[in-house]
Formats: sequence, structure tokens, C-alpha cells
Amino acid sequence: MIATVTADGQKEYEFIETLKKRAQNSDKNVIPTVSEIIENVSENGDRAVREYTIKFDGKAPEKTEISADEIDKIIKKCDVDFITTVKKAAENIADFHKRQVQQSWLNTKNNGVILGQRIRGLKRVGIYVPGGTAAYPSSVLMNAIPAKIAGVEEIIMCTPPQKDGTPNPNIIAAAKIAGVDRIFLIGGAQAVAALAYGTETVPKVDKIVGPGNIFVATAKKLLYGTVDIDMIAGPSEILIVADKTANPDFLAADLMSQAEHDKLASAILLTDSQEIADKTKEQLEIQMKKLERYEIIKSSLDNFGAIIVCTDMEQAVTFANELAPEHLEVCCENPMEYIGKLDNAGSVFLGNYSPEPLGDYFAGPNHVLPTSGTARFFSPLSVDSFIKKSSFIYYTEGALQKDAQDIIRFANTEGLTAHANSIKVRFDLD
Repeated sequence: MIATVTADGQKEYEFIETLKKRAQNSDKNVIPTVSEIIENVSENGDRAVREYTIKFDGKAPEKTEISADEIDKIIKKCDVDFITTVKKAAENIADFHKRQVQQSWLNTKNNGVILGQRIRGLKRVGIYVPGGTAAYPSSVLMNAIPAKIAGVEEIIMCTPPQKDGTPNPNIIAAAKIAGVDRIFLIGGAQAVAALAYGTETVPKVDKIVGPGNIFVATAKKLLYGTVDIDMIAGPSEILIVADKTANPDFLAADLMSQAEHDKLASAILLTDSQEIADKTKEQLEIQMKKLERYEIIKSSLDNFGAIIVCTDMEQAVTFANELAPEHLEVCCENPMEYIGKLDNAGSVFLGNYSPEPLGDYFAGPNHVLPTSGTARFFSPLSVDSFIKKSSFIYYTEGALQKDAQDIIRFANTEGLTAHANSIKVRFDLD
């Protein structure tokens, strides 16, 4: 069962080292396989993609791309109430991300100099969406909507076919609602390679985003540089900071909401109350038995879960910042007071009625978050993830002449005399 640790400045940090090893626990045998797939797709295009689809998915669809008419027919298979829910979630996600939009700008100085920055969306982005047992329509919304708001010209989605060769209807519905332009029924590392290099039918993209299994993640990692990617995501994580006012029933439920993702998922409770720690542990045992993914939850909590009893809330906050979790819940009497103290987290959930699934599906902030402690320096997926920036400079002759000697001095100091000459030749300087 989940371990209970009394924080002493050492034991809790030993636990961090355990989590780091978990994040590094990837199968090195995957790299040669993925490298071979990437090379084959880059050389043989659609033929290679089709061969791998048959090999890994059992059956290749008659047509790789889904037409607009087919999309409408597929969506009719979805539950009407689910479509309504997806639309509501899409509205919330769009509202949140519209506030992230940056504007191009320029600054005109008195001497005639003009400096500025131009911002525009990427031309084409690829979204990978799992379509098997881990079929998440919510990920379609979270990846496509910010891209559309950023001004991306074309969004290409790849998702593997189901065993019968057909697409997952809920994923297709989410794609249409989110504004995806083209949909291809291919999955795995071969889909990532197709997006990176382009094939006879799949357009080459500038950036690839979206979750996937170890083969997909490895392909993205190997192709970074050929294309941009969002991040290399590790196993899911939740950290809950709770004081004596928290509800153990809620805490247990929220810990398990992430533990059910994967046996490698991590769920941790930090509290300054031994009573809360004990009651939460009791609730875990009670609630776990009622859940469908019991075996996964149990394995996750046994190996990578912990209830850490801290001396006080200050110690809990310090440790939370050190751990830099993907999801951070604050179940305290005055949760708002912690906003300025918790610096390292992908997304922060404040109060007893802001559970992590609220962010996964509906509230609006993005659920594509940094994992494995990378929230110390990475940010969630956002509109910024889909833009590029260029600066521009305009100098008058007089403005350049005024700064000429300073520029020449810099260039000569760095030993770049051709740089200096570029300035000298304009003003007949020696």
C-alpha cells in the first residue's frame, strides 16, 4: 500500500530520486526500432506507412485521409450529449487561450530608428492523437484550439485506426469542433515520421504535438530538429498540499485520479496533519476497490505514491517547489495565499472544489503540462507554442554613423574584422 513518510529533510528527497529513476526508465531497445521506422518512412513514404499500419494495427484503412463528408457521417455515431459537452469544453479552452495572444509591435525613436517584433502563427502543425485504449478527445481540444488561435494556417491530425480499420468517432468529433483541417488514419512512430518528412499524401509540418506511447515519444525525440515538438512527456503526476481542514475523501479520490493513468504514474500527498494522512490512507483502501482500474492504481500507489507528513506548511511548500509536479492541488483553508509561493508546477488547482480532472477536461487552461520535474523551467502548452517571432531593424544613415565606432570596437574586440569593415565601408573609415 502507499507509503507514509515523515519528512526530516532527507527521506522526502530520497523519494525524489526514486521518481527521477522512474522517469528515466525507458526501454533503450525502442530506439533502434523507431530509427528504422523513421528511415523507412523518409525513403518510402506512404508505402512504408501502410506496411507499418498493417503490422502494428492489424488492418490499414482503405483510404488514409478522412474526407469532410465521411467526418460528418462518423460524428453521427457519437452520443449527442457528449458532443454538447465537447462544445462547452471547447468554448472554455478557447476563452482562456485567447487571452494569451501576443501582438506584433514597433518602436520609433526620435533619431528615425525603427525597431520591432513580428509575431505570426506557424504555417502547418501536426497533432498526434492516440486512438486505441488511450483515446482522449480532450487532447484534441487542448492541442488544436491554441494552434488555431495562434494563427496556424493548417492543422493536420494523425490518429491510428481501431482494430476494424475505422476511426474513433469521439476523436473525429473533437477534431471538427476544434478546427482541425485534415485527418489521417495512421498512428505510431510511422505517423510522426510522416508528419516530419511528408509523404505523397501526408503534408510535411513545422511542429508535432500530442501524447503517445513510448514509440511515439521516442520518434518525436529523435526527430526534434527536423521539426519542432511540444515536449517529451513522462508518466503523469499529481502532488496535493493539504492542511488539517482538507477532506480525506476528496484527497484519496484525487490521488487515484492520476494513479489510474499508468503503473508509472506518481501520486503524492503533502500534509502537516498526521490525522489527515491516516484518514486519507484509509480512504484510498476503501475507494480503490470500487474502481475499474484497481490493479493499475494499486501498482502506481505502491511503487510511486507517498503520503508525506511535514513539520508545517512552509516545509510542504518548499518540497512542492523542489518536486515541480505536473499537477499541484492546494487543499487548504486559504488556498489563494499560496499562489505566490508555489513557483514550480505545470498547473495549480486551488481549493477543495478544483480537482485535477476539472483541468483535464473543462475549465480552460491547457492540460498538456511539463512532467518529471521539468516544470522548473518548462511551461504548459499554449498559444505561444504555435507562434514564431522575428525582429526587425531600420536605421537612418545618421543614426548608424553615430553608433559606428561602438560597433567597430565590438567587432574588432571579437576578432571579426569583416564585421567592422561592413560599418567602415559606409563612412570611409580606416
